[in-house]
Amino acid sequence: MSAPLVLHVALPVPLPRTFDYLPPDGHAAGEEDVGKRLRVPFGSRELTGVVAGLGPATGEGPELRQALAVLDAAPLFQGELLDSLRWLARYTHAPLGDVFATALPVPLRQGEPLPDTHAWAWRLTAEGVAQRERLRAGSRPRRLADLLAPSEQDEDALDLRMDDWRTAARALAKRGLAERHAVPARPPVPAPRPGPPLNPEQQAAADAVAATSGYGALLLDGVTGSGKTEVYLHAIADCLRRGRQALVLVPEIGLTPQTLARFRERLGVPVHALHSGLNDNERARTWAACLRGEARVIVGTRSAVFTPLPEAGLLIVDEEHDGSYKQQDGIRYHARDFALVRGKALDVPVLLGSATPSLETLHNARSGRYAHLRLSRRAGEAQPPSVRVLDMRKRHQEAGLLPDTLQAIRAALDAGGQVLVFKNRRGYAPVLLCHDCGWSARCKRCDTPMTVHGGGRRLQCHHCGARQPAPPACPDCGGLALQPQGIGTERLEEMLAERFAGVPVLRVDRGTTQRRDGLARQLAQLGDAPGILVGTQILAKGHDLPHLTLVAVVGVDEGLFSTDFRAGEKLAQQLIQVAGRAGRAGKRGEVWLQTHHPDHPLLNTLISGGYHAFAESELEQREAAGFSPFAHLALLRAEAQHVDAAQQFLQAAKQALRKHDATLEMHGPLPAPMPRRAGLHRVQLLLSSPERRPLHRLLDLALPDIHELPEARRTRWSLDVDPMDLY
Repeated sequence: MSAPLVLHVALPVPLPRTFDYLPPDGHAAGEEDVGKRLRVPFGSRELTGVVAGLGPATGEGPELRQALAVLDAAPLFQGELLDSLRWLARYTHAPLGDVFATALPVPLRQGEPLPDTHAWAWRLTAEGVAQRERLRAGSRPRRLADLLAPSEQDEDALDLRMDDWRTAARALAKRGLAERHAVPARPPVPAPRPGPPLNPEQQAAADAVAATSGYGALLLDGVTGSGKTEVYLHAIADCLRRGRQALVLVPEIGLTPQTLARFRERLGVPVHALHSGLNDNERARTWAACLRGEARVIVGTRSAVFTPLPEAGLLIVDEEHDGSYKQQDGIRYHARDFALVRGKALDVPVLLGSATPSLETLHNARSGRYAHLRLSRRAGEAQPPSVRVLDMRKRHQEAGLLPDTLQAIRAALDAGGQVLVFKNRRGYAPVLLCHDCGWSARCKRCDTPMTVHGGGRRLQCHHCGARQPAPPACPDCGGLALQPQGIGTERLEEMLAERFAGVPVLRVDRGTTQRRDGLARQLAQLGDAPGILVGTQILAKGHDLPHLTLVAVVGVDEGLFSTDFRAGEKLAQQLIQVAGRAGRAGKRGEVWLQTHHPDHPLLNTLISGGYHAFAESELEQREAAGFSPFAHLALLRAEAQHVDAAQQFLQAAKQALRKHDATLEMHGPLPAPMPRRAGLHRVQLLLSSPERRPLHRLLDLALPDIHELPEARRTRWSLDVDPMDLY
């Protein structure tokens, strides 16, 4: 007699293993259970996990506990999505239970039932069709039966066509003459509208996507304003004609409303959104609609990459270079890379779009792994903006702006245009300084300067979130010479509002866009009239501002001398993207760039040769230095209240790694570039390998030993494969 099957359950706990449970009472375990959620006892708690597999009971170890309930009639994870999530757990070396939990919306993660996504409709039964003529003429039941006679009607339509129809419906249902049943939801959408004709480059790109049969990675490399979205729309329309689903990833919530509106107008089908601006129930309903194949076009941010796609036809990653696609805590996945993995498993094309492709993506395109589609000119009559570099050395400034820049802003406003003043530092000023003794306000938990907010009235740490009022006098010397030093978006907004009192001045940063649709409301306030936007990198991410004629970039010098090996790439992308907001319609655009280093090689290369000249030079330096994409990295981070505990853990982890591979390159343990954050000391160990496979083989062998280290219980640690930041 064969041993009974037990359930191998992946639970959302930080342990790299599954847990064995007996099936619930009355439930016979079978392969159809894999991918279903299960409620189980775990210690003194109850947890919701996912069945990862089945196997015979071994009879060894403690007596197995019994699961409490199977929560799903059909698996939530099956086929491609189940296999892809298992791949992600292996690649990131993360617990499978954490990966499953990350892929689920919060209500499903907590064990709630899969929400309904359908609508309700009423129809006549066979008996109702036979008896309709016998109903009293003019009565409510007869009027409702007449409405239902040609065809069923959904409840929204009945609300419009007949008052108090529900009473009549209940009367007909009681007599067996009508019945209520579920139908797919059909939200109202406008009729599709044709877009502008494609230029030859756009048409060639759209044709290349349509001609891709099965999996293929395609880089749509187009200058800002070249009409990449039009190519997306044509590709999605082709996907819909084939009866397939399309998933579009965007980097920021702020881009979602703009993209949704444009897609709904052009495609004429419901377009579903998935992002953190929705409440948990809305996200769960959209996820369920995708699982059931009801959602045909989905637009979402990073976490939307986990959407079930039973009828997938196309995946699009817009602004593929953007760092927000990388999850920086929990499961440290990269949504772009996982989209490529899913596309290959689904056997569908994956289209990556950007005006400033990441160096990893450009390297893959140049080596032939990705098809390289180029859009070299702006769509329509739009022309690229002119660029002017202003030397700030020994010149008078007003809140960081030179007199020449202020004059240019006035001229642009007088001509009826709009202006973007770009400063990638929110708050009023970066530092509060005492001019008598040199004291500065520093975060007690991070040892970094606190940012001044509210015109100097309060201080906030942008790393740990700590807040406190600004002191009335210097805590060290008692002097009253406390002054904010440096420039933030709040200070720029204040100065510009005073200088240009007749036009709206709107600040766009994290502080003004946190509420739902906050960015859309800010941009709506500006409208088409002359005005000034003061913003951070939020405004550099693909927004279409047709009336913007001048971009003034304030303070890029911090990025020119960073220790982060990606700093140059990030700065180049940021400058090209923000410059690309200007002159996107018929009006000519200008970009004024203020710097103390006008002769810096990065700026000269960007201005004279553009992004691709910079990328070619940067790739050569990366190859010489042994950095990505010519090396594969993994970063082991440790955080503890005492730096010795973090150091000891990483030393022990390094020994465990060396036991399995003495040749792999390791750097550290070393203090992190930001050595203290939120009260914890931070230390890291960097692993580097010219090939991916040896790195992952070593992690597979050593991580079980690292988990068992006594030092691992005295520190908080994490592993980041393919880190984007070495902070």
